[in-house]
Amino acid sequence: MEITAGGLLEVRITPADVGKRVSVRRVEYGSSGAPAYADAVGVLTSWNEGVLLITQKNGKSVRIAESSLVAGKIVPPAPARRRGPAASFEELSRVAGRSWQPLESEPLGEWTLRAAAGFTRRANSVLPLGDPGIPLDDALARVTSWYAERGLPAYVQAATGAVGTQELLIAELERRGWAAEVSAQVRIGALAPVGDVDAPAAGAVRLTRTPDEAWLGRYGRVGDPEVARRLLVEGPSVWFAALPEGRAIGRCVVDGRWAGFAAVTVDPAHRREGLATAVMAALARRALEEGASAAWLQVEVDNPGALALYDGMGFAPHHTYHHYRAAR
Repeated sequence: MEITAGGLLEVRITPADVGKRVSVRRVEYGSSGAPAYADAVGVLTSWNEGVLLITQKNGKSVRIAESSLVAGKIVPPAPARRRGPAASFEELSRVAGRSWQPLESEPLGEWTLRAAAGFTRRANSVLPLGDPGIPLDDALARVTSWYAERGLPAYVQAATGAVGTQELLIAELERRGWAAEVSAQVRIGALAPVGDVDAPAAGAVRLTRTPDEAWLGRYGRVGDPEVARRLLVEGPSVWFAALPEGRAIGRCVVDGRWAGFAAVTVDPAHRREGLATAVMAALARRALEEGASAAWLQVEVDNPGALALYDGMGFAPHHTYHHYRAAR
């Protein structure tokens, strides 16, 4: 904590420090009136309406009232690990879910129903990380009716190559006529090597907190622009990258030790110029500054160019997920 020469604690952070790694101390008073102090270290991901949100290294977020702060300062990022990360299926799934948040969600036991006006299957599908708490047929009936109420097809996101009951769920879905429409690999790797890549164009990459019209235009798959903007900016600590004239773009969400890459898109006229690498390198360097050490991304299995790029950057397959659509 920041202590002045007079021995007093000071708050030396402001809303302008959002995105930086901070250390804070807050005070709370119990029923006896005695003060109790608690510390938190992590990335300051928001400071709105008198409330700070700090995302810790384990991915958990802490909400702190500004009025309870007694000390705070910016701290240097944690040293980045150079070896590949270890991760469980559940950890990665929750991190991925926080990076691509729906506009609305509803729990069903240990399942989460997600909807975002149809923008991307990831934000408009069920994330089943356990038992729905009711018989499977009843759960699937609830899923189909929930999405029908929103004018959306019912999708369940389930994985192969994961430890747990995902394969059993897939077998039950297929037995009931649900069909896989899109499959994608989840890949992981160490973050520091991505930031260390020699990519001369990385110096020209512009990083922002929100996507502009040029970024959305290059991304292309926006549907309703307002819905796309709302979904794209949500996450623990979101960064958008762009090269001049929209030659290449990317998105990165920093969440504790994880940095998740998405929407890496290159103008077809500028492919094979190393621009995707440059965008990812610039985003990785910013994520390293925020204390992240591990990286993940999702890539569709029928995209050989992207698979080759990520092979070269050290990303290894962790598991594959599939979006199963209810039988028509």
